[in-house]
Amino acid sequence: MLKYAMLAGAALIAAPVLAQMATPSSQASAAGGGVAAQTSQSGAMTTPQSGAPTDPVPMQSAAREQPATGSQVAQVVDSEFPTYDKNGDGKLSAAEFGGWMVALKTKTDPATKPDAPETKEWVSAAFAQADADKNKSLTKAEVTGFLTQG
Repeated sequence: MLKYAMLAGAALIAAPVLAQMATPSSQASAAGGGVAAQTSQSGAMTTPQSGAPTDPVPMQSAAREQPATGSQVAQVVDSEFPTYDKNGDGKLSAAEFGGWMVALKTKTDPATKPDAPETKEWVSAAFAQADADKNKSLTKAEVTGFLTQG
């Protein structure tokens, strides 16, 4: 019984120290009501269920990578649109849009193959979703709207 009392006392004393060692991302997830990661004495992140160490870097980098705002997307579309509008008509055809989307996807997933059937299906579905007025071409506003949807 004395063991348990001493263990409880040690936990009460150690709790503030462990709270100070917690990373901002784990504190934010604890405040958000989700399953919070815990920091062990070594500083490694652990999961509450298993106590197994996890890699803290993905959580930290995910916290730093914020989605682009609408104005940031609009700036990128304004600067990149002319590059992919090969015929200069101010609109993107399905092929022009496909080239742009494959280039974007390749930046995040270098294994993307432009001629793969799944890539062609993905581009076709993206074009159909982006073509709000269904006129078989995309304006800057349609591309911006599509890309800000997330």
